[in-house]
Amino acid sequence: MPFFQSKEQEEYINSLNAAIQLFSERAEALDESRGFPFENMKELKEFGYPTLTLAKEYGGSGGSLYDFLLAQEAIATQCGPTALAIGWHVGTILSLTEKKPWNPEVLDEFFQEVAKGAIVNTAATEPNSGSPTRGARPETIATKQGNQWSITGRKTFTTLSYILDIILVTAWIPEEETMGTFLIHRNLDGVSIEETWDMVSMQGTGSHDLVLQDVIVPDKYLVVRQQPGKKQGEGWLLHIPACYLGIATAARNYAVEFAKTYKPNSLPSPIRDLPNVQRTIGEIELELAEARHFLYSVAEKWEEQPEQRPFLMKELGAVKHSVTNHAISVVDKAMRVVGAKSLQRNNPLQRYYRDVRAGLHNPPMDDATITLLAKSALYD
Repeated sequence: MPFFQSKEQEEYINSLNAAIQLFSERAEALDESRGFPFENMKELKEFGYPTLTLAKEYGGSGGSLYDFLLAQEAIATQCGPTALAIGWHVGTILSLTEKKPWNPEVLDEFFQEVAKGAIVNTAATEPNSGSPTRGARPETIATKQGNQWSITGRKTFTTLSYILDIILVTAWIPEEETMGTFLIHRNLDGVSIEETWDMVSMQGTGSHDLVLQDVIVPDKYLVVRQQPGKKQGEGWLLHIPACYLGIATAARNYAVEFAKTYKPNSLPSPIRDLPNVQRTIGEIELELAEARHFLYSVAEKWEEQPEQRPFLMKELGAVKHSVTNHAISVVDKAMRVVGAKSLQRNNPLQRYYRDVRAGLHNPPMDDATITLLAKSALYD
């Protein structure tokens, strides 16, 4: 049961649910073909979802973090890979709208492109660096050439690769001994996608490698300079646990419907009357309630008490850890209710099982979260 803050939120999510009703029907074929959800993305664009968090002054909806999470959970209930993929775009826009960290003219130009339909993501992960949240220095190199930059390197896990129009690329600047983030348009010479994404889960995110070979970028598109280091948490990254919560909800819905309707000939009524099935469904309900309360309570505090954000940093990681692991547990329990049928290739539960485990490898990682919580207790 979604935690709506207003009637407007409820109406938006109801409209969104109507717009994405075909996503679940396409999910099996998408998974089997190892394709990309082009139709889903087209329908999300037609609905206006990519501009949910874009400021109203640019023609967006001006949506909040809470709005974003509700929507991500709804989309993921229908198709997890679609939700996780588009979440990086919508979350990036939310972050830039709130922080405005770039030169105002470049940021204004960027927002206008988004308003016209540009799809965006950051490319920061590399083959030898692991997750950028760990603080590794990028091996992608940016070299100054007059009033422009030449960038060469390879990025992995470039989600939405097929439909990206703008890519925010991290690169090392040797002459300055610093790291830069560059705004790169997809249509520039030297920009290409190598189809390397071949996973048993979240295949539909299209997270292929981005290859950059002597890509020339104007100086103004060096939008951020910073030193490498472990990244601080940001509220918009709660879209990750919201996605896995949506997948778990889909598994719950399937198991509940199965329990209501499945009646083997050895029983006088559907299996919902069995004590062990009731216990498992009850445990599922409890885990989902705990996960949902944790996610949305922290999101609400993040929005309404910005002065508390330094103290909420550890909460962000804790939410991701807790919600994701609850989601994995919920899917596992749903499969226990359904039994061996849950392993059939045409049963969505086996897909939920594979997809939900991808959450363990999205940032922040469980070990980093637990270490942060321990140190905050032992040394603060």
